[in-house]
Amino acid sequence: MTESDVVAVWEVALSDGVYRIEFAHGTTTGKRIVYVNGKEVIRKDWMFKLVGKETFTVGGANTKATINIEAVSGFAYEYSLNIDGKSLQKFIDDRAKTTKTWLLKVGGEDYRVVLEKDTMDVWCNGQKMETTGEFVDDGTETHFIVGGHECCIKAASGGQKKKSGIVHHLLLDGERVGAYAQ
Repeated sequence: MTESDVVAVWEVALSDGVYRIEFAHGTTTGKRIVYVNGKEVIRKDWMFKLVGKETFTVGGANTKATINIEAVSGFAYEYSLNIDGKSLQKFIDDRAKTTKTWLLKVGGEDYRVVLEKDTMDVWCNGQKMETTGEFVDDGTETHFIVGGHECCIKAASGGQKKKSGIVHHLLLDGERVGAYAQ
């Protein structure tokens, strides 16, 4: 694949990692190639129909992804990505409500910790973590280990700010870690 063949690139953050999706479209041959993190997942060399869809899965949970190819004028095309049946932007907005992500460095290593708020599952660098949950006076605590260090996600009521609902904080060895803005 040459750089000129790639017509669209997206990044999709899932619980088990951030995936780079690249789409190559030969507008004269109809060729379509989809790459996920550099690995070819779909190749169609000759297609008479230049518009349409390509559907594939992303991530360990096999999340459904669809690239839509639409003609806008003459030989110009527009490409969009749907994840789980939603536009990429809607998917990102929904995930911001149902997950919380922290990026941290421990012992020189980079870690990406994701909390799935609906299940309280915790993921770290693509691996679902073994956790221990407990109820405490001001909410819940979910304990796990990252790089040999104690981590704890504290979930507590937003207090007076009714709009904020439940607030989640990550503590690494007792110190609060700032959240990553998605």
